[in-house]
Order: sequence, then C-alpha cells, then structure tokens
Amino acid sequence: MRNIRVVFSFSFKLYIGIIFSIFAILLYPFFLIVLFNKRWRKMSFYLFIVWSWLMRIFCFIYVKRILNSPLPKGPYVIIANHTSYLDVFMMYSLVPQHPFVFLGKSEILTYPIISTYFKNLNIPVYRKDKQRAGKSYQLAQKAVDEGYSLVIFPEGTIPVNQCPQMFPFKDGAFKLAKTLNIPIVAITFTTNYKLFSDPTEIYGHAHPGVSRVYIHPPIPVSTVQNLDVKTLNKHCFDIINEPILNEYPHLRKHFTYQS
Repeated sequence: MRNIRVVFSFSFKLYIGIIFSIFAILLYPFFLIVLFNKRWRKMSFYLFIVWSWLMRIFCFIYVKRILNSPLPKGPYVIIANHTSYLDVFMMYSLVPQHPFVFLGKSEILTYPIISTYFKNLNIPVYRKDKQRAGKSYQLAQKAVDEGYSLVIFPEGTIPVNQCPQMFPFKDGAFKLAKTLNIPIVAITFTTNYKLFSDPTEIYGHAHPGVSRVYIHPPIPVSTVQNLDVKTLNKHCFDIINEPILNEYPHLRKHFTYQS
C-alpha cells in the first residue's frame, strides 16, 4: 500500500511540474509585453492571478477559506507560514485585491524557470550579505511607495521535516512593517504540505485535495507601532500558529516558542 502511495505522489509531483512549466511557457510572451514598459508592470500581477487559478484548477486543488477576514486598503505586509511551494502560487488568487511583490531568499534565483519570473517581478533577499540585504530593504520601500504590498514568509524556509509545525519567525517582516508604517495581514495554511511536499522528497505527500486557509483580521498600524519588534513577532506567530495547533492538537505538547 505504501509503495502505491509513493508512486502516486511522485507521479502527481511530476504532473504538477509539467503543468507549471506549460503555463510558464505559454504566459511568458505576455509577461515580456507588460515588462517592456515600467508603467505596465502592475499588469503582470493580474497575469499571476490567472496563472494561480489555472494551477488550482488543473491540479485539482479546492481552497476552503475557514476564516476570510476583509483586507484593509493597501499597501500592507502579508505574512504566512510556509509549508509548500503551493503557498506562493496560491497567494495570487487568495488575495488578489491589491498588487504585491514577494521578498524571498536569493537562492530562488538558482531555480530554473522560477528565477526568470522572480528576478524581474519580486525582491530577492541576500541573507548572508548585509550590504545587499540593505538594498533589499530599499527596494521594498520603493515597492511600497509605488503602491505594492509585500509578501514575506517569516520562517525564511520550509520546515520540511516537521510540517505543519512552524520554525520561529525572523524579525525582518516586522521591522519593515514598523518602518514603512503599514498594517500586517496574517495567513495560515494548514494542509498545503499534504497536497504538495518538497519536490526533492521522493516519499513526500502529493495529491489533489482541499487547501484549508485562514485569512486573519488585519493587524492595524496602531498595534504594529505600539509593540516592539520581538513582541510583534510573537503576536503574529501566535495568530498564525493557533489554527495549526487546533487542527493538529498533538503539536501542543511539543510546542515551545523561541524567538
């Protein structure tokens, strides 16, 4: 039985990879057109929304919004736990109300296909180079000035061996929110890790199914500014973590917060 599951999961991962590549190739000319003129750049966001919906439809993923709080007027910082590569592409169709860019680890630039889109439309963060990391903050400021929201996964990586349990959050997202004086929108994904685990995990899960999502009430600017960075970090961590602990109560006895 286990062998059958492994074969199905691996085959489904290949299928998702093929679907992703097909749409990447088909949509590439349209992205080139909108990137030709800086004034058209925001149109690329709507292409990503289309791509996101196509991935959900063709990969047989149904999104169930357990909590779907109204979003504030942008810009804002969107933060979420990170359990799967699905988190990234689903984000566009989950919160299409306001254009956003991702702040992600610079290692993404080494990934085929993904790097082509990321380097032109999002902000790489060079965590091991303080000077270049500082430039990332400047680009984030510029993006907000241009009307974009920011998406950050505060864990900084996917906790492959312990999903859905979260890693402690890094402070970058909260420093940005305070510096830029914008609200925070927190999102929890509780089942994406089951639908599509790390592609390099041969025995990892992958199958069609339901993505359970919680879009929490926005954290207003007043709260962002009244809390220090560490307290804001823990406050947001607890908000995102609570649905995970509710759906996976066995994690409560193993949970200890470490900033």
